[in-house]
Amino acid sequence: MHPCRYAQTHPDRAAYIMAGSGETVTYRQLDERSNQGAHLFRSLGLEVGDVIALFMDNSPRYFEIAWAAQRAGLYYTCISSKLIASEVEYIVKDSEAKLFITSSSMGAIADETPALIPGLKHYMVGGARGPYEAFEPARDRQPTTPIPDQIAGSDMLYSSGTTGRPKGVKPALTGLAIDAPNSLLMMTQSLFGLTNDCTYISPAPLYHAAPLRWCMSVHKLGGTVIVMEKFDPETLLALIEEYRVDCGQFVPTHFVRLLKLPEEVRSKYDVTSIKSAVHAAAPCPAPVKEQMIAWWGPVIHEYYAGTEGNGLCYISSDDWLTHKGSVGKAVVGELRICDEEGNALPSRSEGQIYFENGPPINYHHDPVKTAESTNQHGWTTLGDVGWVDEEGYLYLTDRKSFMIISGGVNIYPQEIENLLITHPKVADVGVIGAPDEEMGEKVVAVIQPADWAEAGDDLRAELLAYAKANLSHVKAPRAIDFMQELPRHPTGKLYKRLIRDAYWGKEGSLIA
Repeated sequence: MHPCRYAQTHPDRAAYIMAGSGETVTYRQLDERSNQGAHLFRSLGLEVGDVIALFMDNSPRYFEIAWAAQRAGLYYTCISSKLIASEVEYIVKDSEAKLFITSSSMGAIADETPALIPGLKHYMVGGARGPYEAFEPARDRQPTTPIPDQIAGSDMLYSSGTTGRPKGVKPALTGLAIDAPNSLLMMTQSLFGLTNDCTYISPAPLYHAAPLRWCMSVHKLGGTVIVMEKFDPETLLALIEEYRVDCGQFVPTHFVRLLKLPEEVRSKYDVTSIKSAVHAAAPCPAPVKEQMIAWWGPVIHEYYAGTEGNGLCYISSDDWLTHKGSVGKAVVGELRICDEEGNALPSRSEGQIYFENGPPINYHHDPVKTAESTNQHGWTTLGDVGWVDEEGYLYLTDRKSFMIISGGVNIYPQEIENLLITHPKVADVGVIGAPDEEMGEKVVAVIQPADWAEAGDDLRAELLAYAKANLSHVKAPRAIDFMQELPRHPTGKLYKRLIRDAYWGKEGSLIA
């Protein structure tokens, strides 16, 4: 199962269609261009196991490059288009990438990055400027036939840790043929009902693990992907009707925005073609999910997993309606709820979530983080907290690291805290996720000013501007509040739960 097979059997079928521009790339074109890309990578000296880095928006070239790397036995590291240059620099260097590809539309960040990552080749799609070479002409000079040493490559994606620095997840290459099936492909068929003639809509950035992997799985099946360059709720409904979309992958924020459309707008579009709407990445409020099931029918599927791939839980609409709030039963690995010492707890006991007999976790260049994710039994965890009922259904109740999930994007507080504490007017800082109706959570920085007399709107504006100038906008706080003294243990540990609970209505407010 691979796009190259459908280039022979269904060459003119659309592999993907860009929703905004309408540009269509057929399986024949995808196969030929990915062959050319693979030849280009070999001509640059890239060998099996080497890494390329992609810093791009949802470009029509994205899949061509990813499939070129896959058939050349390379790792492709997809970097968030929301990052600033220094954050891109860190990932490129940590991944040991030998090639950097960006889009002309990435603007000033793309222009700043080459000077930070010298010593590797730089390409730009959609035109070129500065030190970049234009990707398309370089690709087009290569043969459209396969390279002689094809072997399956893999993505190498980054999942942030509690220290704030992203952690690379680098799976071992299988050494298998490029068309060998994998567990995700089998799950998309058996659990989510994707077929070889499906039409799949992708409303999210392709640098995220789920959209990238799901779209490429659809290509392995021979279906068509509709790629939204940017999410808009009414446009999504129009695309579902226009293309008779039967499957897609979402985050709860997409559902929230869809449900906020006026009823006359929602009812205007025919969405009865949807047979499988999958969501993950963030907790979905029960009322939101209930409304989506009532609107689209019992076609809403949910799973709980991470980029690390150490385990996976799944729940259908029918099961969710009788187990509201659950993220399902384990279908990869076996669930274990453990206390702080790593001992297994009985049903309905809250503790840290582990998977037994699942794939191991291995963070690139971070043996400490790898060790922290594995307990004495060899079970692995993403750091989440929850409980399991007597039937084996998992319920998430907290995140041990207080990771913030805003609009399906994982945001880790420590990096933001490390920046704000460097401001001369800040004595102490704690960053938490507070409730947000649309995004699920929003980033809030609670500041202990060096001078309490300065607490107010002027300092708030100054700190917000400071954060926005030094962090990507998805990480910059949406709000700043002040406390005269943050609750810290004499050892220096911040009681972040006390701050967070004030925003989630669990305690009386501590915030001034």
